[in-house]
Amino acid sequence: MFDTSTFLFACTNLDPNLLNVCKVIAIFSFFHTFIKRLVKKIAKNIKIISCYYNIMKDKIGFWGYPPPEIISKYKKLYPNAKWLDLDFDFSSFVPDSNILPESYCKIIKQIINNALYYKNDIIKILAPIGKDKCDSGWFAAQVLKDKGFDVEETKFENFNHRSDVVISTSNMPLYDKITTITANIVRDGDYSLPSNYKQVPPKFGFWGVPPNDLEVLKLFPDETHVYGWTRCVEAKVPADIDYEMYVDPDVPTVFYAQAFCSKTLLAKYLANKYNGLYIDIDDYATNSIKAKIEAFLRLR
Repeated sequence: MFDTSTFLFACTNLDPNLLNVCKVIAIFSFFHTFIKRLVKKIAKNIKIISCYYNIMKDKIGFWGYPPPEIISKYKKLYPNAKWLDLDFDFSSFVPDSNILPESYCKIIKQIINNALYYKNDIIKILAPIGKDKCDSGWFAAQVLKDKGFDVEETKFENFNHRSDVVISTSNMPLYDKITTITANIVRDGDYSLPSNYKQVPPKFGFWGVPPNDLEVLKLFPDETHVYGWTRCVEAKVPADIDYEMYVDPDVPTVFYAQAFCSKTLLAKYLANKYNGLYIDIDDYATNSIKAKIEAFLRLR
């Protein structure tokens, strides 16, 4: 270590001009050492603050259906974390970030708005971006990374094995069917049917993703079977397009898609093919939409 006092003592017998140079070197060395110690102290405090800040975060954000092994990995890493489904509508208290265009998928808007609202609570975001979600999910992941989130992009493109579906084909109320299937994504995939329900033949069908307005599901009778992406989630094959396009051809089915979502193409095509009812909803179902569904269920 450089000793300033020893250095100056050694220079005392030098020419006065050289002695002045030595004094300048000594002063520079002193301040250099002081600054180094100060920087180390600041860095240590920043590290402590950063660790404290990270400890305060308590949520894992996700959307769609991240692969089960990825979910399991983060459950082990953060056993006390709360899991936040960013797809959900929290607009009653979450403000619009105004980042996305006005005419855009409501679900993707909610992902962005919810993430930004909970930014100080979110440890990590699991972001499906493959065929199991959509291009908009990929774009949302890029926006959130740019906003400073720790985002892990995932793909769950399993086509090899479809698990049995027991909830989609039961007499559980349709609202409960769909909320149970989506809740089970982070509940270790427990898709067993409660004992008070049973498998039933379908009277009607509901095809599509979980709607933003879940209340619309309460219009359907309990003997409504679930088709489309939601059924694929129960079968643990969210990217299986063949299964997503499957419906029982003789069952009157409502084909639903979120407005401005690319799945409107499939919903409209399949509705025409199977003589079903096509609907798309942007935010909440209007009285007109509800009346169409009720008439379809009553007249078919």
